[in-house]
Amino acid sequence: QVQLVESGGGLVQPGGSLTLSCAASGFTFTNYAMRWYRQAPGKERDLVALINMAGSSSRYADSVKGRFTISRDNAKNTVYLQMNSLQPDDTAVYYCNAVRSVEYWGQGTQVTVSS
Repeated sequence: QVQLVESGGGLVQPGGSLTLSCAASGFTFTNYAMRWYRQAPGKERDLVALINMAGSSSRYADSVKGRFTISRDNAKNTVYLQMNSLQPDDTAVYYCNAVRSVEYWGQGTQVTVSS
């Protein structure tokens, strides 16, 4: 059974940091590129960051470039999103996504940036 389980969300003050984790199981993790998306209330789901299968290449949305870092540990079947200098506009549900010829989604984790 394929599972992507996100964790690490929560409430943080502006300027703070969070690290999201996504634990994968039920498929060959190293065969899939991994992505983080986010969806704010009333808005579409947007791509935040992606990383290739080996973890050697990554790309970011302009809105998070320089603040967020995506990484993966293929030995632990886990992908991470380190988020620094968080702002209220970063408030959203963050989703983990595995993509190849098919794609899988996690259930999401809420990140709220507020004072």
